[in-house]
Amino acid sequence: MTASNVIDRLDEVVDEFARRVRIYNEEATLERARIFVMQHRQNTRFRNSVLKLRVATNCPEWDIKLDIIHACSQEIVADHEYGGGQPHWEIVEDLGVCLGLDREEIRAAPLLDSTRLSWLAWEALMTNRHWLEGLVANTCAERSALPGYGAGELGELGWLGLERKRWRETLGIDDDKLSFFKIHGEADVEHSDIGWNAVARFAAELGMEDAVVDACRINLMVWENYWNGICAAADRAGTG
Repeated sequence: MTASNVIDRLDEVVDEFARRVRIYNEEATLERARIFVMQHRQNTRFRNSVLKLRVATNCPEWDIKLDIIHACSQEIVADHEYGGGQPHWEIVEDLGVCLGLDREEIRAAPLLDSTRLSWLAWEALMTNRHWLEGLVANTCAERSALPGYGAGELGELGWLGLERKRWRETLGIDDDKLSFFKIHGEADVEHSDIGWNAVARFAAELGMEDAVVDACRINLMVWENYWNGICAAADRAGTG
């Protein structure tokens, strides 16, 4: 199997995910946006300070290892390329302030059970697996947020572009306050390319074509649990 065939199979799995996950395909609400901020700030910090670095530790390819570390530094230390020197978790926090949340409220938010379960699943998928499978775990969700996956506007704009439009039009947030969705889209191209290009280079060589596709499918199942947990929490808050 050629590298391009592996990429085609990965893209098919990602497209199926983009077409079914709730947060990609439903309108934004204020409660959902607030819970997104309170969960995703913490998720960004944990995945990039713990889980993705475990993948880097397992990776024997020096250039890829450094690319992973650099991507993590953008997310949790400072993104000078796209974020004006802010880390991505802090930009998420700023989004919450635009939604009327207090910073202390954001920082003190408890984890949803669905978020806790997702973290436990990623621990298994990113710590004790082959580094190439872990690299797919690092990047598959970032890939799914880019244009080209899903139907209609989602496929045209990507989830990040569509969510930026929803927050502007539905929630009334000024476009200049929505830089997270723009800069994260730019950064996600760079970050997901690390995984996709490495898979194209190494999967066939290592005989891991089926393994990396399966890793992508399973990790997106975890992401579906994470995102749908946010949507379900917002539903409960809206009817409580």
